[in-house]
Amino acid sequence: MADMICETSPSLIEGKTGFNINQIPDVKAWIESIFVAAGKDVPDFEYTPQSISHLHNLAIRLQANTQAALIVANDLHQKAAEYSSQAARIREVLENVGLALDTLPPNVVSVSQVLAKVANLLDVRDTELSSFLIAIGDINLRKTKVETKRTRIQRESKILLDHTRKAIARLTYFKRILQQLEDHVSHSEARMEKWKTNLAVMDAKQQQYLQQHANFKELLNRVGYTPEISHRVLVEMAEQRAELEKKTTPIVDTLRSYQDLPPDKALAVLAIEDKKCEYAAAEKYLEDVLQSALGTT
Repeated sequence: MADMICETSPSLIEGKTGFNINQIPDVKAWIESIFVAAGKDVPDFEYTPQSISHLHNLAIRLQANTQAALIVANDLHQKAAEYSSQAARIREVLENVGLALDTLPPNVVSVSQVLAKVANLLDVRDTELSSFLIAIGDINLRKTKVETKRTRIQRESKILLDHTRKAIARLTYFKRILQQLEDHVSHSEARMEKWKTNLAVMDAKQQQYLQQHANFKELLNRVGYTPEISHRVLVEMAEQRAELEKKTTPIVDTLRSYQDLPPDKALAVLAIEDKKCEYAAAEKYLEDVLQSALGTT
C-alpha cells in the first residue's frame, strides 16, 4: 500500500483542513479490517486530508450502525431462543397430555395453522381469547376512526364539489360578461371614432366662428358701433326716417314741379329759401328724435 500524504507540517494541515492527523492510523486500520473481512487485498491509493476526513466520518457512522445492528440482532437471537424454549415446553406439555402435532387430526392442524395466521395478522403474542378480543376491539376502533374520517372527507368533498360547481357557474357568467364587454368595446370604439371626427369638425367650426366674430367686432369698431345702439333704437330710427320720408316726399315733389315753370329769379330764390328753411327744420327734427331715442336707452 502506498501511503502518500502531502509533505507539509501536521499542524498546518490541521489548521487548513480541520481534521486531526491522528485519524490516519484509525482510518488505515478500519480499511484493512473491511477488505480483510471481505477476503480481498487492500488497494493502493493516495491518502489526502480530504479523503482522511471523509473516511473517518464514514467509519464512525458505519461503526455506530454496526453496533446498533449487533444490538438488534442479539435481541432477536435472544427472543428466538426464548420462543424456541417456549415452543419446546409447549410441545412437551402437549405430548404428555396426548396432543402431539403428529397425533392430531388434519382438521385440527389446519385450524391451528389458521389460528396462528390470524394471531400473526392481528399482531398478538398468544392465542388467548382475550388477546383476540383486544385486537378485534382495536381494529373496530381504527375502523370507526377510518369511517369517521371518511365521512368527514366525503362531507368536505361534497362542499368542495358544491364550491367547484358555483365557481364554474361564475366563471361561465364572467366569460359571457367579458364577451359582451368585448363586443361593446368594439362598438364603442367605432362610435368614439365618429365622435372624434365630429369633434374635429366642431373644433374647426369654432375656430371659424371665432375668427368671424373677431372680424365682425373689428368692423363694428371701425364703423363706430357702441353698445347704446340697440335693435330697438335702430327700429325707432327707421320708423322716424320713414315718417320723415313721408313728410319730405311732397316737398321734393313740389320742388320738382317748380322745375317745369319758366325761370323767375326772384320767385326761385324765394322758393329755394323757403325749402331750405323747411329742410333745416326737418333735419333738426330728425336730430332731436335721434337724441331723444339715445337718451331713453
